[in-house]
Amino acid sequence: MTPELVDFLAPGVAADDVPELAPLAAARPLIDAFITLFRGSEAEVMLRLLVLREIGQEAEAPRWSPDALRARFTYLDPVKLETVLKRLRDNQLLAYADDGNYHLSDLGRNAVAAIAMLLRFSAEEDAELGFLTAQLAGLQAVGSVTPEALGHLLSKLNDLTWHFEEAIASGSEFQILGARRRLSANERWLGRGTEILKGLLADPEVDFEIARIAQRIGLAQSRLARADASFQRALNKIEAQRVTLGASGISSSDVAAWLRGLDAATFAAFAEGALLVVPEVPLLAGGHELIDRAESVLSDEVRASETDTALPPPDAAAVNAAPEQDDLALLEHFARRLDTLPASAPLHSVVAGGGFAPASYRLSLLALLADGESAGPADGPVGDFMRLPVDVHFGDTLVPVGEDEIAAMSEGRVIPRQEASAAPESANARPLMDA
Repeated sequence: MTPELVDFLAPGVAADDVPELAPLAAARPLIDAFITLFRGSEAEVMLRLLVLREIGQEAEAPRWSPDALRARFTYLDPVKLETVLKRLRDNQLLAYADDGNYHLSDLGRNAVAAIAMLLRFSAEEDAELGFLTAQLAGLQAVGSVTPEALGHLLSKLNDLTWHFEEAIASGSEFQILGARRRLSANERWLGRGTEILKGLLADPEVDFEIARIAQRIGLAQSRLARADASFQRALNKIEAQRVTLGASGISSSDVAAWLRGLDAATFAAFAEGALLVVPEVPLLAGGHELIDRAESVLSDEVRASETDTALPPPDAAAVNAAPEQDDLALLEHFARRLDTLPASAPLHSVVAGGGFAPASYRLSLLALLADGESAGPADGPVGDFMRLPVDVHFGDTLVPVGEDEIAAMSEGRVIPRQEASAAPESANARPLMDA
């Protein structure tokens, strides 16, 4: 008994409860046509495809009489031919007209066209990418691109990316070269896919889901476009490790390529006389070795020392080591300068001195002084600096400096506290300084 679809579903689940089955159920005639073509042994499938394709290739006179079909397939057994014709006719792939002639039905012609396209790409490397891209181009031409068609192309591109990354990670020169050839064979399909994406994304009324998948396809194609540079870097790394055999001009890669071209029998012949199951030279041990081994086994003192797991005695740690301290000499010197600042001064004149690195450090201290409201630590140079009687105002523009390794700096002024009330109000922007 042939199992029904409900037999494959979980208990209590009906076919109508699975929305993913709805498109397949709606296309049942097309699915039945392919079931007719591909059910049975390999020889039966090949025979049906042969007959259907030959009938469909006659474009000028698409109708065939039974005698014409027998004359066309003289190399087939007549009984087998009649069986194939009957099966194709019974399953609506082949139509039998009132005038007694055979011709392809619409369903049969669609099936033949789909198979012809697949066979067109079967002789090329990465036939899947070519077929998917050509199929997408056809859908775009008639304005019926679907997210499912785009998803198939995205899946193929991600699979190629994974394959190329795996080849690079293997470190094998032969796998990298093979992946590089595969990328070169797909360049025209990647270019055609880019043209399709440009057309889709240029349409302001394109469906959101289609646009989303198209953008992801563009990212996948960008990764593939960068793969060639990754291949070259990996090959350069391998080239640096290649070994040349003497002055012969033959490298280790040449030897590996030659070995890969040999069959298993030749490899087995190389191993004859080179591998030994047991050592031919007997293992000899002198008296001194035997005595040392016997001593370690028989001596209680040796065994006790080997099994002693006691911890070593404690060691007094040094307590007079001075803790490390930060070098705050530059901060203290800068704090003294600010404390004795007689009047307000431009920011760049206060910060500059000693090169870019010290100036950058002083600018960060002023930013800390301008942003912080608290007095800082109670003791120490940092707390003293945070309590300095100066105000810092930063502007929103850059002023050129052109000296002391400083090209430009944020506009601002450093004002002693007694002059702070006269300082202009401005937002304290983030200070900037270009070397």
